[in-house]
Amino acid sequence: MQAWIHGERLHLGAEAEVNSGSWFGRPAVMKIRQPRGWRHPDLDRSLTKTRMNNEVKLTIWLSGIGAPVPAIWDVDMQESTIIMEKIEGQTLIDILHAGKHTDELLKNVGKSIRILHRNAVNHGDLSTNNILITENGDAVLIDLGLSSREYELEGLGIDLHVLHEILRASHPSIGDAMDLVLEGYSELDIELGEPVAAPGGLPPSAIDVVKRLEQIMKRVRYHGG
Repeated sequence: MQAWIHGERLHLGAEAEVNSGSWFGRPAVMKIRQPRGWRHPDLDRSLTKTRMNNEVKLTIWLSGIGAPVPAIWDVDMQESTIIMEKIEGQTLIDILHAGKHTDELLKNVGKSIRILHRNAVNHGDLSTNNILITENGDAVLIDLGLSSREYELEGLGIDLHVLHEILRASHPSIGDAMDLVLEGYSELDIELGEPVAAPGGLPPSAIDVVKRLEQIMKRVRYHGG
């Protein structure tokens, strides 16, 4: 049986190409990191290896503790490819554009983000393209290529601020979208209690992260952002 059977291209970005297909008969996605022609080849290979290592390690660890991320099934560092499970669903951006969102759905987005933050993982690129909504309304976070361990309030606040700015710019008609995301984000700590130590330290509480987000928003407004 052929391990990988190619399907169709799903996305071609500056950093990676993403294709659908199957892996030993299971629906899968292959992510191929693209060479950056403007960088020196040695530097490009080094950065690609570092980023892949980081993405793979954090995603595998998160998946192992039940966090809302895809499971990784195969990695080829030489070919710069990652094969992972295919999450059936729609991107948050498509759902918002189609007007199919609900309050509960947006709260679920906040809860999924908070699961990462409770485990000291900063997504690094919280765009509405990197949040998949399943048929059950659950939010799965994909593309952790810029993710990192983060125990400081500022980093987690900036993670939320990225999503806030995207929602404000791309979906201004949904005025309470970020409020609902933050409601879900904060509710998870109420449901589960204060975060416990993750590898390397104690992640900040949801209340403290939201307060830092508010400070970041004030700074941005003050500087004309």
